[in-house]
Amino acid sequence: MHPFDFTMKWFSYRRTRSQLRNLTAEELKDIGLLPGDIDRVAARAFR
Repeated sequence: MHPFDFTMKWFSYRRTRSQLRNLTAEELKDIGLLPGDIDRVAARAFR
């Protein structure tokens, strides 16, 4: 993987994780997630 691609995916992971962590448990539930799912979902952005 090119270093630029790696960096862009890392920023995407961090942004996704941050946005999900700003949601309340109720908001996460509304979209079908639990607070424990945040890292798993954000990791998809890093692939």
